[in-house]
Amino acid sequence: MLGNKRAPACEDGNEPTLAREAGPFFRPNAPLKQDLFLDAPGGTPFTIAGYVVDDRCRPLSRSLIEIWHADENGDYDHQGFRLRGHQFADEQGRWWFNTVMPALYSGRTRHFHFRVQRAGGAVLTTQLFFPDEPGNARDWLFDETLLIAMTNATDGRFGRFDFVV
Repeated sequence: MLGNKRAPACEDGNEPTLAREAGPFFRPNAPLKQDLFLDAPGGTPFTIAGYVVDDRCRPLSRSLIEIWHADENGDYDHQGFRLRGHQFADEQGRWWFNTVMPALYSGRTRHFHFRVQRAGGAVLTTQLFFPDEPGNARDWLFDETLLIAMTNATDGRFGRFDFVV
C-alpha cells in the first residue's frame, strides 16, 4: 500500500484532523479486519491507506483505526459487521483497508466513517469524502480538509488520507 514511503511531508503545528459525527450507523466491537472487500457483495474495489501522526508529524504506532461505510447500494449492515473493521497502525503509523467504493444514499455525499485513537489517547471520530462528488456542496458535514487523495490503480481505485491526532 504505502510501501517504504515516508510519513507525509508536514511541519510542526499541523492542525488535528477535523472531527465529524459518527452518525447513526456506528456499531462497537467491529472485528480486527483489513480486507473488507471479502464481505462486500460487489462494487468497485477501493483501497484506502495512510498514516496516523501527531501534530509534529511523528508516527503514532499502535493507534486504533476503525472504518465503516455503506455498500454499493447505499445500505449499512445493521445486523453484522459487513464493511466494518478495525486495525492498528504499524510502527511507522501506517494503516490500510481494502474495501469497495461506498454508494450514495439520500441526503449524503459519498463518504467513509472513521474512528482513530492513539494509544492511551482520546478518540477522533470523523468522515472522509471523495473529490469531485456533486453532493459535496450539499452535504452539511463535508469539509475539503477531509478529502481523500485519489488515484486509479490497475485493480480498482486507491485513496490516501493521513490522520493528525
